[in-house]
Parts: sequence; structure tokens; C-alpha cells
Amino acid sequence: MMKTSSPASDTAQTTQRVRVGMIGLAAVLLLIGLAAAILATASRERAVSGGARADIVANLTMGNGMAALGDGSDGSEPLADLGVTPSTATENSMAAAPGTGAR
Repeated sequence: MMKTSSPASDTAQTTQRVRVGMIGLAAVLLLIGLAAAILATASRERAVSGGARADIVANLTMGNGMAALGDGSDGSEPLADLGVTPSTATENSMAAAPGTGAR
């Protein structure tokens, strides 16, 4: 048995499908507009002009306590001075001390 549909129900179904399609299209357009507005706001931030100046960076580096620690060429051990690692100077003096060697 084949069910025949009336022209009125076909028209109602077509109208409903068109409404659903239009609402979906409006929702997509709304989301695209919202995303465009957000991206436009984010791109309005001003870019940082100019690069890093070497003289200022050098002064900042030396001002962070790097000058007090030394560059390591004088035999100092910054980590041992801070107490983070044991000093190798104490290990060397123990090995060089008389009477402490193994027999």
C-alpha cells in the first residue's frame, strides 16, 4: 500500500524545511560575524617597534647579580658558593692532606 500525501502537507513540510534551513544559515552567519569581530579586536593591538638594544640588555644582565658571581675563570664555583653543590676545593684539599690517603 502506498500512502499518498496531500498537497497541503507537502507545502507545510516544505515550509518547515525552508524555515529550519534559514535559521541554520542565520546561526552560521552570526557565528562568522562574532569570530570576525573578535579577530578584528585582537589585531588592533600595536606591534612592538624596534628591536632589542645590546647596550641596555648588557646592563640588565650585569645588574642581575652576574657581576658578583664572576665568570668562572677565577676558579670560583657559584653553585658551591650558594650551597647547592659540594665544592671541589674541599675534595682536593682532603686528597692532598697527609695521612688521609688509603694504605
